[in-house]
Amino acid sequence: MIDDLRKRIHVAAGRIDADLVLKNGRIVDVFSEKIIEGDIAIVNGRIGGIGEYSGKEEIDLEGKYVAPGLIDGHVHIESSMVTPGQFSRIIVPHGTTTIIADPHEIANVCGLDGIKYILEESEEISLDVFVMLPSCVPSTPFENSGAKLSAKELEKMINMDRVLGLGELMDYPGVIGGNEEVLQKIKIAGNKIKDGHGPNIEDKELNAYVTSGIKTEHECTTIKEMEDRIRLGMYVLVREGSAARNLEVLVKGITEANSRRILFCTDDRHPEDILNDGHIDNNVRLAIKNGIDPIAAIKMASLNGAECYRLYDRGAIAPGYMADLIVMDNIEEFKVEKVFKRGKLVAKNGKALFNVKPKECSKIMNRVNLKEVNKDMLKIKLSSPIVNVMRLLPHSLVTQKVVRKVDTQGHYFRYNHMLDILKLVVVERHKATGNVALGLVENFNLKEGAIASTVAHDSHNLIAVGDNDEDILLAIEELGKIGGGITICSKGNILKTLPLPIGGLISDKTLEEVSVQLKEMLKIAYNMGVNKDIDPFMTLAFLALPVIPELKLTDLGLFDVTKFDFIDISVNN
Repeated sequence: MIDDLRKRIHVAAGRIDADLVLKNGRIVDVFSEKIIEGDIAIVNGRIGGIGEYSGKEEIDLEGKYVAPGLIDGHVHIESSMVTPGQFSRIIVPHGTTTIIADPHEIANVCGLDGIKYILEESEEISLDVFVMLPSCVPSTPFENSGAKLSAKELEKMINMDRVLGLGELMDYPGVIGGNEEVLQKIKIAGNKIKDGHGPNIEDKELNAYVTSGIKTEHECTTIKEMEDRIRLGMYVLVREGSAARNLEVLVKGITEANSRRILFCTDDRHPEDILNDGHIDNNVRLAIKNGIDPIAAIKMASLNGAECYRLYDRGAIAPGYMADLIVMDNIEEFKVEKVFKRGKLVAKNGKALFNVKPKECSKIMNRVNLKEVNKDMLKIKLSSPIVNVMRLLPHSLVTQKVVRKVDTQGHYFRYNHMLDILKLVVVERHKATGNVALGLVENFNLKEGAIASTVAHDSHNLIAVGDNDEDILLAIEELGKIGGGITICSKGNILKTLPLPIGGLISDKTLEEVSVQLKEMLKIAYNMGVNKDIDPFMTLAFLALPVIPELKLTDLGLFDVTKFDFIDISVNN
């Protein structure tokens, strides 16, 4: 290390040539928020100096812009449905060189083995993957997951390399109420970062949440929520995912005064959205399009994220910083042409210049364990035709709790294809308990069929939606046979299935292959009438998450997130 430091000092002082010099660049200085013209000297993967330098290898940038590599402050790799290695192949060409991953999806299925898989699979790839230990496995006591991670379990990994702290504390009632187990998890994180997940908390309850040591929030959907949290010292991660797209609303509340507490994240982003629109570079472009100064937007995507997560060796172009760099023609359009990771060219013109080798993952395969489900178990018995229904909102993870009148036959729910009310089913799939929960959903618009998935945040039980029991049952049986995935059925036929053999969440194929299959399935779904204001697969996956308002369905029943308790489907006055 001393030799590396000495060499970098000599390069910076101009005594010896750098390993690589990027010459004639227009450097985005995120500290002064200015453009600086000059060379960037790189030695042993770090920046030696900025100015006029010579190197053993020189690349003339011909006046192009150079910015720091981008940072995704909060992402679930599993939502891409590919391995960390395959994920890196697709996001690095978009300029993302560092991510903060919360592997609570795979942890809910496989426990510590799932976290270890993410860490091991992301070793020695051209993307730095840091991990926040999942704090809520399961996310609440109101569901069954494949694993349960106590504070004692998390303590085994909290000091491992690349573990930055405690992941999103979704059990915000537990935090605010001083629950012993939750507080023990906060305690074992010590002075490390603690991520938040507290939608709609305000006033004294928000103070209670923040005083516990939670420093970040990615669930803001309004400017007021964002301002309230910044005022209390939190960082706000402005999210632009597949199902939840909050940037264009929140960006209107970003000012010069509060921008240093803003960073970007994707949270959950599907393969096709990454391929079509990009990753964190998409956040930057949208911010610029909505009036944010380009350099300020770049700063939010780089330096702010680095400082929030205490990664003080990256996020800027300055002596001693990691040589994680992106090159582009102009910063307004923000189209990444080249990506350097630790001074090595790793992507060019949207293509990765590296390959990845999959790691052994037998411990987290074959994780679908269903008890037999029959048609009688799918019947919804009602004491009243007036019922609680989950209403979907466009491009949102939030659902509305609405009351509707439905048709019945012999005190059971009867489908009425004149109404847009479908049956929602959650089947426990980890321990073959036989739990089958039933609910009703509006605004999905699926006709003559069913969609089922073993991706159902966060406990990832099997979830299905449909307008007839025959297709729902067929979809459930199909996923049991293949060991997990996503399937669409119609009129007694399986139309298309995407297998996800790794934990029932992740494919063993490339992201491009997964994207092709998903694109075909999306086309099928929309042709079956699915509401085009929603992503059917991502939306379905979040209808089982009992920490995002207002109404959700777990394997234990219909859950009112506002009351934080189970409710009946029937409304009895």
